Amino acid sequence: MKKALVIIALSVLVVSCEKAAEVKEVKTAYVDTSVLMKEYTEAKDLEAKYKAQSEEKGRQLQAEINRFKQDAANFQSQAQANGQAWAQQRGAELQKREQQLGYAQQQLAQQLQQESGVEMDSLVSGVKKFIKDYGKKNGYSYIYGTGDAATVLYAQDKYDITKEIIKALNDKYKAEPKTDEKAPTKEEAKK
Repeated sequence: MKKALVIIALSVLVVSCEKAAEVKEVKTAYVDTSVLMKEYTEAKDLEAKYKAQSEEKGRQLQAEINRFKQDAANFQSQAQANGQAWAQQRGAELQKREQQLGYAQQQLAQQLQQESGVEMDSLVSGVKKFIKDYGKKNGYSYIYGTGDAATVLYAQDKYDITKEIIKALNDKYKAEPKTDEKAPTKEEAKK
């Protein structure tokens, strides 16, 4: 009876050892998403594009604001000379212009934010898809993200594949044909 128990115990041990040997190593890594977005060429190009648009459109608006400030300064000096009725009428006009300029500033900011948001969302979706494909191609079970919205609280540096992802994304971006064609604006479309 003791021999039977020993044989059963040994067979259970052998079977459990075989199952343990079958466990496959899980390959994991992480990407620092804040570094990725700072060093990814397409993200830099997108940021530069909207910064240039903001500066260009901002200059036009700033010229109008400067004209308004000059008119307001002239109003102050002319108000006493032209009387109270003129001052009230002209003051109301200046106040209306000031409101319109404030509205134009808000509208410009919203327009640029909306346009850049759409492109940035598209860029982020593309990066996520790329990382997913990269993970499948390179045999990763998991690729975590760290950075501003951290989902990994600790990982050894040897699991950081951020530089590999940036290089691969930048190489892919450089290889893509560039289209410098701008989408027609509402005003151009009407012509």
